[in-house]
Amino acid sequence: ALCAASSTAFITPKNARVSRYNAGQQVPSRVMAATLDTPTTEAAGPSVMRPPIDFVWSDVASQLVEKFGYSQAEVDMYDGEVENSKENLIKIYKALQMARGFENACNQQYMQGKIRGFMHLDNGQEAIPGLVDYAIKNGDKKYSYYREHTHAIASGVDAGAVMAELFMKETGTCKGAGGSMHIFDKSTYFQGGWALVSEQLPYAAGAAKSILMDRALGVSDNEDFEKVDVAPPTDDDRISIVFVGEGGAQNGRTAELLNSAAKDNLPLLLLVIDNGRAINTYTGDVATNGSVFDQGKHYGVPGLQVDGYDAADVAKGGKAVIDYVRSGKGPAILQVHTYRFNGHSPADPEHERGRKDEKAWARSEQDPIKKFEDKYTANGVFTEDELKEFKKEVLAEVKAAVKFADDSPMPPMELAKELEYPDAPETDYNLKPAPAYADAVNARTISPEQMETVQAHIAGLREKAIAGDISIGDAINLAIHEEMLRDPTTTIHAEDLQAGSSYDIPKLTQQTYGKTRAADEIIDEGHFIGKALGEGMNGYRPIVELMNTNFGIFGMAEISSAGNTYATTGGQFDMPMTIVGAGGTAPNQALGAEHSQPFHAYVMGIPGLKICSAASPDAAYGITKSMIRDNGPCFLFAPVKMMKEAKGTLELDKCAPLNKSALLHEASAESVAAGNAVTVLTYLHGVKEAQMVIDEIQEEGFDIDLIELRSLKPLDMDSIRKSLERTNKVAILDESTKSGGIGATVSARISEECFDLLDAPVRRLCMDDAPVPYASTMEVAVVKRGSDLVQGVFDLATGQY
Repeated sequence: ALCAASSTAFITPKNARVSRYNAGQQVPSRVMAATLDTPTTEAAGPSVMRPPIDFVWSDVASQLVEKFGYSQAEVDMYDGEVENSKENLIKIYKALQMARGFENACNQQYMQGKIRGFMHLDNGQEAIPGLVDYAIKNGDKKYSYYREHTHAIASGVDAGAVMAELFMKETGTCKGAGGSMHIFDKSTYFQGGWALVSEQLPYAAGAAKSILMDRALGVSDNEDFEKVDVAPPTDDDRISIVFVGEGGAQNGRTAELLNSAAKDNLPLLLLVIDNGRAINTYTGDVATNGSVFDQGKHYGVPGLQVDGYDAADVAKGGKAVIDYVRSGKGPAILQVHTYRFNGHSPADPEHERGRKDEKAWARSEQDPIKKFEDKYTANGVFTEDELKEFKKEVLAEVKAAVKFADDSPMPPMELAKELEYPDAPETDYNLKPAPAYADAVNARTISPEQMETVQAHIAGLREKAIAGDISIGDAINLAIHEEMLRDPTTTIHAEDLQAGSSYDIPKLTQQTYGKTRAADEIIDEGHFIGKALGEGMNGYRPIVELMNTNFGIFGMAEISSAGNTYATTGGQFDMPMTIVGAGGTAPNQALGAEHSQPFHAYVMGIPGLKICSAASPDAAYGITKSMIRDNGPCFLFAPVKMMKEAKGTLELDKCAPLNKSALLHEASAESVAAGNAVTVLTYLHGVKEAQMVIDEIQEEGFDIDLIELRSLKPLDMDSIRKSLERTNKVAILDESTKSGGIGATVSARISEECFDLLDAPVRRLCMDDAPVPYASTMEVAVVKRGSDLVQGVFDLATGQY
């Protein structure tokens, strides 16, 4: 019997029919949606606030014909492959039982305290892992969200390893570093498990693009998941599949994904798990359009809606959609209308309206396992005893998984630090070999005319470098071209890429390497940083150029996840991503607050990132080359007001260290002996400001060790300590705010690690916490400059500070 809601506000007329192709909106046709303010009229038979859609196979079949261009014969084939195959039905049924049994076991272990943190169960939604087990292949790239246990197991990930990960054991999929929301398995290309809602969408696009690049370059993965000069098979039909809830699909990343997937004809399936709940809130209360499967029509992306109550129909319709994507026709959407039997997580109180009533009703009336059993015992395909035996077999596997997790050891404490970076900070990138296949791939992907053009461009830049006339932007562009030719798996993403962006950093890349490797992007840094992350997980080395580094604010979630990926996956997935751009705050730059934020300080707290700055062409060139070769995420900040004006020579073909500062000027021995020397630490525009006042400082009878902080993280404390042993005084000319800035971190490290060397407190010359004004008369009160450094050195050397 249907459970009545506790208030008339939760009731819709029992005879209200849900519009078949708009059911994702969760609004009965010709009936107003229930809201807190407008209770619906109570009818004779009470029902739930989100009625079932009650699809039969013909409802699915007609969509396949109308939207996907299938013939009736082809649709009948998909029907028969399931209904006429006991083997496939057994496969689907076992997947349903495994999903239910595993999640029930997780709930039990959670209540016993063996699983910690947040956990999100999938009960009621078993049709989705049933489809995955039936139609998704090992080589397909799979991106899920935080409710991913069953998706992983259906993808072939060992159930014992998944359970061990939840138990925080070393034998877990990620050695206990990921947990319930972060299941990864390289061998099955199961690539998350992502905890920030919808963040996985652009990652899956990047993964789909990596499939296209494999085909375009003629490379593939070997048994160690490294690229080799072996073309994918001619029948390569891999796809990227990404799971998202219908609540999460309201995120703007969905529109960006559909645009990107359509533009590049990506082999990508967006699988929308429509359980009617955005966390626990009724999705109709926060979203007007729940028909996500229809959102692709503006981009030429077809969508199919299926009823998750019937797992066999989901398998049939889902496989048809998957095969559409496999055939090269482009991306597609599959929306599965379902019900979640549990709350968002065991810790949630579920006070949202109608949730408890709906859950009780759904368990009774919308159980896909019960539906499957009733359907196929009634038509004689299975006996009850057969199904019981299959269930017993599956539950034995679940029991074994729990035992494996219970018996496994905890990971060692030391593992946490080992997982910080894929490449040690002291790595010498000059020693890293280039791929052996580089020349072969270049020869078949770059035409002789293109190669002649880019080599002439490179030669011109190298001449400038020798003459001391190359800019920071050109130096980075030279490094990028050299590395893209050295390693064809190197890619680049930028806005205005075809035109060279603002500072020529990506100049001539698309004209040389094509649109697949050199992508002009929509104006959303989060989207294309996310795509780069997906490429990085799949054997490529993406470069992301930010026209202004402050625009990276749009990509904080993606940058954060890039930093976490290597550790969270237990070291399975490197993240060789390089982000480079112009930023910082020069005195009197007149750009206003939004373009003058210290984004370099904002990202300092993200674990796993190597962060550098470069105030000269030579530093920018050498650091860029090293970052591209590094197997972890790196971020290079260059000074926005010096990108074209700063000129110099380059140490050509030389990679610079990513963990070292540079001594640009050394205080005289006489000033050191007299106690008139000060260590000055700075970066970006501060380098120019400090260099401009050295003569003035010397005229006053003082001198400085000027150290450029080229490595902001990890910080080069050895160079700082060596200078302090001479000067015993330090000033930091800091291009970030007093609160939470770079200088605050550096000052704290010095006070903790070099306190005995100090004759005076650390002198911080940092930006005020106020936003940077446009008008120069106000800006001078916020941004520090050379004149402030002169005063700071004087105060330290004379004992006035």
